[in-house]
Amino acid sequence: MAAAPPSPKPSSPPEPALVNAAGQSLPAALSGWGFSWQGWRSNARGEWWLLAQAVLILLNALPATPAPSSLGLSWPLALQLIGWGCFGLGLLLALQGFLGLGASLSPLPEPKPGAALITAGPYRRCRHPLYQAVLVCGLGVTLALGSLLHLGLLIALALVLRGKARREESRLLALHPEYGAYRARTPAIVPRFAGLDWRC
Repeated sequence: MAAAPPSPKPSSPPEPALVNAAGQSLPAALSGWGFSWQGWRSNARGEWWLLAQAVLILLNALPATPAPSSLGLSWPLALQLIGWGCFGLGLLLALQGFLGLGASLSPLPEPKPGAALITAGPYRRCRHPLYQAVLVCGLGVTLALGSLLHLGLLIALALVLRGKARREESRLLALHPEYGAYRARTPAIVPRFAGLDWRC
């Protein structure tokens, strides 16, 4: 009597793909950003702006330099609490900005091909709410630590984000003629703050 053929093993269900807020898989989102070794070498899509931004953000993990205690100062608890409150607010603003962009999200100042112009949600408050969120976080760390080093990092980060935003806007204006009217009526990064709010 012939033995019955072994029953096939049930196939394991496919692992769920990582998705972003717009429902895209993570690899699809990354491929749409246009990263390449040539771009990193030539700054073709503004990669150097992103690199400078990332380095300055990571440097905020350094300890306070000089520490207020090394100068014989006792940093007020109220400022520490305000600082960490600002940091938390910045994280919430960043999440709001990420969700607001959806499929148009890109870390580079070069808009994604075919991406829609987003002017609703947090983008009614300012044209670059993610940059605003980064600066609010940086301000929070500076206040919490009472560090001159972190104050310098905050100023440098503001300059880098201003340059990155300027490049991004030149591309957006070329792709979306209506961007000019949006820019004229909406603050850039920080409303009415010299250097961080331009309308032309």
